Amino acid sequence: MKTAIIYKSIHHGNTKKIAEVIAKTLKADLIDLKYADPDIIKEYDLIGFGSGIYYYRPHKKLRKFLEGLDNVENKKAFTFITSGNGKPNKWLNEKLSKKGFEVLDDFECKGFDTYGPLKLVGGHNKGQPNEDDFKDAENFAKSLK
Repeated sequence: MKTAIIYKSIHHGNTKKIAEVIAKTLKADLIDLKYADPDIIKEYDLIGFGSGIYYYRPHKKLRKFLEGLDNVENKKAFTFITSGNGKPNKWLNEKLSKKGFEVLDDFECKGFDTYGPLKLVGGHNKGQPNEDDFKDAENFAKSLK
């Protein structure tokens, strides 16, 4: 199964770190969203989509990318997020399902967060994602095989 991971990671690189672990485990192509073209979806059987969460939604560039995708058939997807509060985000899964993807699973973990007012207090979740989070991401990826 040919696999790709498309991610958007800014600020502290939290999402990129998780994307790298998942990509290594799945032997997937790792694609920064800034280099992703919507036609690339045609080349893969399984596509992971990941982003940090900003005010309860994925990064606006990933939202725009997904909204611009054509509907698909026979494509599988998974999602992963990093966020300051570590709560799951359903937006990605719902959007992908509406586009025709079979969403297999999702992964979320806390990430170091200095977004908005958190910057004033030095942020929170310093040191995350950490080794435990990386191990959880690896186990998540293994469950997708």
